[in-house]
Order: sequence, then C-alpha cells, then structure tokens
Amino acid sequence: MAAAAIIDGQRLSYPDALPISEWRDELLAAIAEHQVVIVAGETGSGKSTQLPKLCLEAGRGVEGMIGHTQPRRVAARTIAERVAEELGSPLGSDVGYTVRFTDQVGDRTLVKVMTDGILLAEIQRDPMLSQYDTLIIDEAHERSLNIDFILGYLKQLLPQRRDLKLVVTSATIDTQRFARHFALPSIDDAAGEPIDAPVIEVAGRTYPVEVRYRPIESDSDQVQAIIGGVQELVLEGPGDVLVFLSGEREIHDTADALRRLQLTDVEVLPLYARLSAVEQHRIFETPKRGVRGCRVVLATNIAETSLTVPGVRYVIDAGSARISRYSRRLKVQRLPIEPVSQASANQRSGRCGRVAPGICIRLYDEDDFAAREEFTEPEILRTNLASVILQMTAIGLGDVAGFPFLEPPEKASIRDGYLLLEELAAISDQRLTKLGRKLARLPVDPRLGRMVLEADSQQCVREVLVIASALSIQDPRERPDDKREKAAELHNRFKAEGSDFLTLVALWDYLRKQQRELSGNQFRRMCRREFLNYLRVREWMDLYSQLRRVAGTVGVRPGGEDSHPDHVHRAVLSGLLSHVGMRDRDTREFIGARQARFVVAPGSVVTRRPPQWIMAGELVETNRLYARRVAAIQPEWAEQAGRHIVKRSYGEPRWDRQAGRAVVTETVTLFGLPIISDRTIGYHRVDHAEARAWFITKALIEGDLADEGWADRHRFVGANVALLDRVRALAERVRRVEVVDDEMLFGFFDKRVGEDVTSSRHFDRWWKSIRPNDPGLLEIGEDIVESGGLHRDDFPDVWRQRGAKGEIELPLTYRYAPGEPLDGVTVHLPLAGLNQITDDGFDWQVPGHRNELATALIKSLPKSIRRQLIPLG
Repeated sequence: MAAAAIIDGQRLSYPDALPISEWRDELLAAIAEHQVVIVAGETGSGKSTQLPKLCLEAGRGVEGMIGHTQPRRVAARTIAERVAEELGSPLGSDVGYTVRFTDQVGDRTLVKVMTDGILLAEIQRDPMLSQYDTLIIDEAHERSLNIDFILGYLKQLLPQRRDLKLVVTSATIDTQRFARHFALPSIDDAAGEPIDAPVIEVAGRTYPVEVRYRPIESDSDQVQAIIGGVQELVLEGPGDVLVFLSGEREIHDTADALRRLQLTDVEVLPLYARLSAVEQHRIFETPKRGVRGCRVVLATNIAETSLTVPGVRYVIDAGSARISRYSRRLKVQRLPIEPVSQASANQRSGRCGRVAPGICIRLYDEDDFAAREEFTEPEILRTNLASVILQMTAIGLGDVAGFPFLEPPEKASIRDGYLLLEELAAISDQRLTKLGRKLARLPVDPRLGRMVLEADSQQCVREVLVIASALSIQDPRERPDDKREKAAELHNRFKAEGSDFLTLVALWDYLRKQQRELSGNQFRRMCRREFLNYLRVREWMDLYSQLRRVAGTVGVRPGGEDSHPDHVHRAVLSGLLSHVGMRDRDTREFIGARQARFVVAPGSVVTRRPPQWIMAGELVETNRLYARRVAAIQPEWAEQAGRHIVKRSYGEPRWDRQAGRAVVTETVTLFGLPIISDRTIGYHRVDHAEARAWFITKALIEGDLADEGWADRHRFVGANVALLDRVRALAERVRRVEVVDDEMLFGFFDKRVGEDVTSSRHFDRWWKSIRPNDPGLLEIGEDIVESGGLHRDDFPDVWRQRGAKGEIELPLTYRYAPGEPLDGVTVHLPLAGLNQITDDGFDWQVPGHRNELATALIKSLPKSIRRQLIPLG
C-alpha cells in the first residue's frame, strides 16, 4: 500500500544522465517475469541507486521490504541518502539503512540498504528472510566471503520462497557464472527444467580513455611517480584526478608529499573506508560554481567499484592493493600488497571516462598488465573459513563441502576452518559444542568471541570486552611522521608492562574518564590533540556497547571489580592458542605454532625486553611475519586453555619412594611448542592400571617406602614380613630361590586392594575405610605357602635310622648353593655314635627330593630302557 502511495503521489523519475534509465522497460519486464535477474553494468551506470526505485515501480516492497546490500558501510549510507533524496523522503522513513552501530530503519521503511554482513546476521535470526519480498545483492562481482555465502544461501532458499525476487548486480565481469548459478524453473512452470537467470547488460555511456604506461624508474619511488603523474595531468585540462593506492599509509605519505608542493588550485583529499563521514562527504560534494582548480582524490580500491567519485577525468593507477590472503602453511591471514588483476585495472581506468574523454596513467608497463590474472580471486578461495563454517553449522546448512557456493573452496581450506574451530573448542566431530552455539551468536571473529566467553569463567568480562572490541578495529592511536616523537610520548602514558592488551584497557579507561568530563567538542579536540583518531575511538566505543549487549544474551555480563591481569590474559589466550610464541635464545625471533617464525612488530611494549613466551592478537605476513598486539604469558596457561588439543608424551615410569607412588616425566606440546618440559607427574594419570601394579609391587610386596611410620600404621605389614621370613628360610629345602614368588604375592594383593589405589596416600584413605570391618584382609596366611609347593613333612628336620640300640635321629640342614660343597641336604653325624650308623636309606633322599632322584636315576639307565619310560617326570 505504501509503495503504491509513493508511486501514485509522486511519479518515480530516473535521471536521464544515468545509462540505466534507458533500460527501464526491459528491467521492469525482467523483474516481473523472473524470480532472479542479473544486472550487469559498470560503476556509474546508476544501477545501485535506481534499481530500488525500479523494484518499487514493479510492485515490490508491498509484502515485505526491498533489501539492498552493499559490501561497505560507506556505500550503504551514501546510496541510502541518494535514494531517499530522489524519492523526496527523509532518510529513515521510506528509505533507511542499517550498518554496524547504526540503524535508521522505521516501521514504514520500504527500502532498507545494509551491508551484506547485516543480512548475513539476519539469516541466523530469520532463516526464511520473511521481512523481505525483494533482495538486491549489489557489487556481487567483488565476490567477498559474505557475498558468496549469501548467494549460496539464496540458491537454496529461492525454491522454498517462490514469492521472493532477487536482483544481483555486477560489473561486466563473468556475469554468466551468476546466471548459471541461479538457474531455476520459470515462475509459470515450477516443475519445469531450470533455465539460466536472465542477464541485462546496462551499457554505460563512456568516453574514450587513453591509457599511458609509466613504469616507475629505478631511481624513483611510487610517491615521486604519482607527483609526476599529477603534474602531467593538471596540464591536460580541467578535471579531477583519482589516484588508486594500496592502503591508508600510502595515502597519507602521498598526501603529505603533494601538499608540501603547494600546487596552485589543487586540493588533496583522501578516501578510504574508515574515513569519517564528514571527510567522505567532501569527496561527493559538487564544487561551487566559479571555483576553479582540481581535486586529487587518493583512494583505496573502495573507489574501484563501490563508489562513484564525481568529476573524475584522470586516473593514476599504482597497480596494487592489499589483498587478504590465508596462508595454509602458516595458518595465518596475510595482508600482502599484490598486483591487481586485469579486471580491476580496467575498472580503475574506466573511472575516468564517465564525464568526458579521460586519461589513465598506469605506474607499470604494458607487459606487466598482460601478465596479470584476468580476474581477482574470490575471497572464499583465499581466507580462513572458520567464521562461515561456524555460521553455517549454527543455521543447520549441513556440510560445507556440499553447500552451493559459486566456486567451492578447496577441501584443505575447509579442513583448516574446522581445525580453527576445534582449536577454539567450538566444534567437536563437526558438531557445534555448547560453547560453539554461544560463539555463533557473537557478531565478532570466532577468536574474539572465544575470549569473551572465557572471560566469564575468569571473571574479567569488562576488560576482555574492551580488548575484543579493540582488536576488531584499526588502532585508534596515530603517529604522524612529522610528530612521531610527540605522539609516542603521549601514547606511552598508557603502557602496561608486558602487555599490549592491558595497554588498550588503560587507554580505554582514560578515554571513558575524559568522555565523562568533557563536552562532545572538547572530547573530539582532545583526541586530535593527543593523536587519537576520533572516528576509531567512537567505533571502539560503539562496538564495545554492541558486544556487551549481545554477550548479555548468552549470559556473559561484566562484574563490578577490576580483574587480575593474569585472569585477563588467560581469557585472551583462549582465542589465541595458535598465536603463542617461544623466544629463540639465539635470535630476536619467536618460534610459533608449527615452527613458524615471527618477530614482534615495532611499537609493542615487549619489543625492548622480549619475554620467553608471548601470545599475539594477530600474526600478519607482509615482508615478514609480524606479531601485533602482544603480551607475555606463562606457558602453563596454554596447557589449561588448550587442554583439548595439546599433545602429551611420557618417559619411562619410575618409583618415587618418597611419594610412595610411580611417577613419569611428562612433556606437553601445543602445535609443536613445548609448553611444559620434563614435568614429573603421577603415573596414574597416564596408565591407572599400571600405576596400581607399581604400587602393589613396590610398596606392598617390596616395602620400598621412605615413610618410616608405614609399618607402624599398618599391622598387616609386620605380620606379613614375619611370615615371609619363615617362608624364605624354608625355601632352601625346596631348592628354589623363592617358594612364594612376587607373582603369587601380587595376585594376593591385587584381589584385595581397591581399584583406585595407586599411591600410599590413596592406600591410607582406602585402608582406613576397610580395616574396621576386615582387619585381616591383607595378612598373608599359611595357605599361600602350601600353594607355593612347600609341605613340611616332605622336608623333615631330622633323618631317622634304626640302629642296634633303637631309632637314631640325625639333624638335617638344607642349603641351596649350586656348585658348592655343602649344596643340598646335609646330615649331621655325632662323632660318638658314628659306629652305629649304616649307609642304609641315605640314597633315597628326603621325600621332597625323591621326584628329582627318580628322574635322575631313570636318565642314567641305558637308552634302550629309557626309551620305554618316556616321557619322564
């Protein structure tokens, strides 16, 4: 109803200057006839601002809102403002926008412009996206991780929601890939064969662009080359110059150099994503009539496709950009400066042919251009997939490998994503853990979310929320080249010894105090005066507030007391287990996970006196691998935080008579780093059954204990010793070292001693509970001697012989000493009665040795007889 009122009350118009206006009828027909439409057109064709109006005219926005996604916050806000202006409606009414920290959407909003990250978050809460009847996915050619995931998700959703219309916009890059991806049956025949989505190419009204190749000379540098290019182009005639650079630092360096030249009627303006709204608006303001001169806009690749900078007739392309790229070898995200693809280079040169014939200076040669990749590699093929896997698992979208991505990621990348989530204890056996379900609800990187959840256990939620939100943004501290020392002096006030993380907390506390005491303008001026980026400070505070609110929904809330630094670091460490490093004593390097080597980035509080162990908030490889946001840690903290992933190895077990238990040397490693070396632990933690066996053998059988009161406390010990002494004396008679061997004794104690007993301490506790009811349980009885083969009648103390005067008793002694003269049984003859003794009977031995005697006699028989008696014994 509201959409019709707008159309009836005010005729929708489309600016004639925009190429898309000529395609109005074709686009309206395509939207009416197809569920999915692909719109291809160069930046500046008007597709971002006019497509929402076309959807309104096509009758969309009635059953739900028209959702319009943008890759960047800057573009989302700018486009919403422009569409609202063209509709003659205040922003937040018929047209609103939502980005992180800002929500200007009302109850009657028809068109909602948002970042793709916002739509991604809404999928979790509303999997059917029921608040929309139309979605416009803009700048799909950028192929960010969010865009690829959204396009894959919509491919699954559209057959379930035949009422939902989808418009995908792209620069004229590989549009057929999108068309094939959204092959669907026609609206009129849902059971029919899928047909590719239609592609409508909006031809731009472009002017010829002259490309000049100006490779940087060996004795020059990029800044000098840009200055030369600007000086060359200002002589070509009126028009603004758009310079593409790889990052903020390069922009600031170039801006400083250009301003120092004080070129006549030249205004230098930066343009990058984190620029303040006021500074960004300056780029899009139309110069006042009569004002001469040109603007030199120094931009990152945000100006490549997302935003149209008005008045540009000249482009200088440095030919590079910082590309986020995951290193599978190092398991870290890298930010190398790489040559842009041919498609990106052509996008850049095309920016200067919108209003008049243009000139593009490329700071590289033509052969270099020809050798470049045709298209920029999609982000999904060059980033860690942990966040996507976490969200997909939370939503219940099944296996990542089977998800309909435009270009499926490699299996190795999927595996690495799962490995990171396992490191964070978010996933086990590819299923979300209880912690993982909470983690999926936090709108931050999984590593940072893990810190926040652990902070609840460590009772340091406030500090970790501050740290996690700080790690999500660029550092608010600025150090201009010409005031570096002054800035460092001011920033050093917040330094916390050994911890960049606690330094952030100290800075936060200072900022909050100043904010309470100062007015808004005073606070802004204070930030500028003390080299703190006000925009980033505001972003930090906004993210903290948002994160605090969301953390509260999963039961994580700040307490009232300041927390101990160790607790803060333990919580932070839970998200950074693979960012732990051990200092190499021979160099200033640290050895990290999987033997990666890195150095602490300049500016850290630990740079001057590096500790033995650190954790890093970020490991980034540029020209080398750097650790940023660093703190000293105790390695044993990592054992607790990483208990589910550490590896343990053990030496040989040994008996500790002082402790009365078996012990073993343990080494604990985390991703190959020895966080615990040669630690002595109870063997029961490794092998409980073997540790119990050690205790029975060493303590109960051998009595190898340093505890002098052991026998006094336990009466059975003395009784058993006395019995075994008697048994050992009898052992000589059976010609064995032992009659009752250790195996028999072990069996005796094994049947009786409690299963949980592995040490003297455990034994004392167990025996205290058993002894009152069965005090003789552990006393060895005579029956064990009989079972050992010792029968007293078989080994008499005297030899009896009948003589002339009656029976004579001759004492016998036994000795087991093979090879010695007295080995065996010795009969002691009295000298006085020697004449009464005969040799009768001595050759029959005592009864206990007659088996051996018989065997020996048989073995002495002739072989012919002996064969008949086999087997012997």
